[in-house]
Amino acid sequence: MSIVRVFSGTYCHGEEITVEVVKALGCECLDDAYIVSQASERFGIAEHKLTRTLAGGVSVFDGFTYERERNKSCLKLAVAETLKQERLVLSGFCSQLVPAEISHVLSVCIIAEIEHRYELAMQTCGVSKREAQKIIHKEDEKCTRWTDFVLGKSPWDSEIYDVFIPTNRVGPGDAVKLICDHAQGGALAPTEESLQAVEDFLLAAQVEVTLGKRGHSVAVSARNGKVTLTVNKHTIMLSHLERELQRIAGGVEGVREVQTKVGPGFYQPGVYRQFNPELPSKVLLVDDEKEFVETLSERLEMREMGSTVVYSGEEALSLLREEEPEVIVLDLRMPGIDGIEVLREIKRKHRHVEVIVLTGHGSKQDQEVCMRLGAFAYLQKPVDIEKLSETMREAYRKVKAKAEESQTNRTKEDESCP
Repeated sequence: MSIVRVFSGTYCHGEEITVEVVKALGCECLDDAYIVSQASERFGIAEHKLTRTLAGGVSVFDGFTYERERNKSCLKLAVAETLKQERLVLSGFCSQLVPAEISHVLSVCIIAEIEHRYELAMQTCGVSKREAQKIIHKEDEKCTRWTDFVLGKSPWDSEIYDVFIPTNRVGPGDAVKLICDHAQGGALAPTEESLQAVEDFLLAAQVEVTLGKRGHSVAVSARNGKVTLTVNKHTIMLSHLERELQRIAGGVEGVREVQTKVGPGFYQPGVYRQFNPELPSKVLLVDDEKEFVETLSERLEMREMGSTVVYSGEEALSLLREEEPEVIVLDLRMPGIDGIEVLREIKRKHRHVEVIVLTGHGSKQDQEVCMRLGAFAYLQKPVDIEKLSETMREAYRKVKAKAEESQTNRTKEDESCP
C-alpha cells in the first residue's frame, strides 16, 4: 500500500473522509498537531510558533530571523522521518511538504464548489451565509499562504495531486472508496527509486535544519548523497558564502558531495543576511521621535541586530498581541500611554521580554519605579551606541538563559511522567 497524504478545504467533508480512509486501510493517521508536537519536542520550538508558521503568519522580524523558513525546515524534517513508516495517512498542511519525487505517496485533494461549502458551514455552525463566507475565506487564505510559501502554487491546483475529489459531486462514501482503491493499487507501490527519494528528502531536511541553526536560509535538495544548495538572495561575497555553506552541509552525516548555485532570486532586489543566534534579532524600539528611532534601528542593523519600530505605547502593546520580541527599548515620555504604563503592562503579560528604558527626560524617581517594575536597565539619552548594544546583548543573554531553563524544566517534567 502507498502512503496517502490528504489536503482538504474546510467544510468539504475532509475530516470525515480521512477518518473513514484510515479505518478502511487499517493504518495510522498523522495530522498537523502530531507533526507540530514532534518538531516542537525535538527542536525546542513552542508549538504555537510552529502552528503560526502553518497558518502563514509572517513576523515583522522575519526578514532578519528567517524564523518562518527555520520553522518550515523543522516541520519538514519531522514529516520526512514519518515517511520511513508504512501504512500511513498524513493529513493537513504539513502533508504539502512531501515532495512529488516520492512516487509511492498518493496525493489527495478534497474540495468542493464554494456555494456547497457555504451551505455546509451554515448547517454545521448555525450561522448566516455572510458569517459562513467569512469563516471559509479566512481558512482559505491560510491554505493559500502556506501552499504558496512551500510550493509556489494554489492549494487547489490539480497538478499537485494524484486524486482530486470535488465533494459536491462525489459523496463521502464514494470518495473513501476512490482513495482506497488508488492507495492499494500496484501503480503506487514503493520502488527502489521512490524509497531513495524518501532518503533524499530526509537528508535535504537534515541539511536545511543544520544550516538554519547556523543562521543560513538557502534552498536544499539532495540526490543519492549529493546535496545542492541554492542561494536566492544577493551577496557580494558569494564565494565566501559558498565555502561556508559547503563546509556546514558537508558535516551532515550521509552527505557525500555538496554543490552550490544561485537561483533566480539572486538577481532580484534583496540582500543575503546571515542570522546570528548569539545576538538579539527581535528588538522592538518604542519612541515617538521618529528620526531618532529610525536611525537607531539602522545602526543596530549594521551591528547584526534586527529590529522593528513603533512610535507610541499603544502601537507597542498592539504589536505585542501578535509578536514576541526578545528585547524592547522603551522611551518614557510619549503621547498617550507613557513608558511606565507600557512597562507595567509588558511585565504583567510578557514576563519573558526584557525591557531597556531609554529616555531623555527621566528622573531618579522614574528610574526607581522602572527598575522596581522589572526593567532590565535604565539609560539616559544621548546614549553611546556601543553601550546600548552591549546592554541589549546582556538582556538577550538573560532571555536565552530563561528560555533554556524553561525547556530543561519541561523536559524533566516529561521524563518524570509515567
